[in-house]
Amino acid sequence: MVTGPTANFVVQFWGVRGQISAPGKETLRYGGNTSCVEMRIGEKRLIFDGGSGLRVLGNHLLTQMPVEAYMFFTHCHWDSIQGFPFFTPAFIPGNCFHIYGAAASNGASIEHRLGSQMLAPNFPVPMQVMQSELKFYELSSGNQVKMDEVIVEAALLNDSSRSMGYRVTWQGHSVVYAIARSHYRDRIDQNLLHLARQADLLILDAPCDISSDESLKSSPLGWQDELWQTGIATAKTAGVKRVVLSHYNPNHNDDFLEWVEAQVQSVSPNNLLAREGMILSVC
Repeated sequence: MVTGPTANFVVQFWGVRGQISAPGKETLRYGGNTSCVEMRIGEKRLIFDGGSGLRVLGNHLLTQMPVEAYMFFTHCHWDSIQGFPFFTPAFIPGNCFHIYGAAASNGASIEHRLGSQMLAPNFPVPMQVMQSELKFYELSSGNQVKMDEVIVEAALLNDSSRSMGYRVTWQGHSVVYAIARSHYRDRIDQNLLHLARQADLLILDAPCDISSDESLKSSPLGWQDELWQTGIATAKTAGVKRVVLSHYNPNHNDDFLEWVEAQVQSVSPNNLLAREGMILSVC
């Protein structure tokens, strides 16, 4: 896998934080915006999650009007949707956005949840002011979405937050986006295993909590973070070619993340941590 903007299947990171944005001088190298990942595949543009990084992506797209894109939300915690009200292309006529997500545990649709955060008194502009064409689709675990040669598979990875993971396949190459997963103690995540089978790239949650005692261990394989352990074990079993970690704890600064990346690469040299603006070419 090479890096660069000219390939036919390109992944670009616009936001890499979880929970809440973390701007400032201590997060300049890895980035402080919450989750947003863009995939450009042939003539198709796919967007995964709409954290504050979506605002930055939207500003970038203003030079490329009109825009049609397919937006897939893992879940609706605020770090995954807070950029949607500030996504400028959605306010411009002539653009079209196909928006996918699973129903919440209370049955609320993705349309309802994105719209609710834009209601008074919490936000001054309702979603109805957006003048682009917004098309909403509800997903269930096991669904497939086909866009010509591009196929997106969805699988539920977290029952409590109804978080979906996605596998994107095009011309024999696959990328999996699977953050906000459940905690599985000492066992493989079967839904993730299915999505990740022989994937070129698997995007997972970075370790969220590493104690001072654990930081002294000689190998990150000794860290007790369950998401880290089950994610890496699942990736190995699935035959994933490369893992990229993202969705960082907002308290983890650049120096700490640089240390985490070095530790991860000491056992898996091909794996890495995502940085805002980073572009990976799959093929």
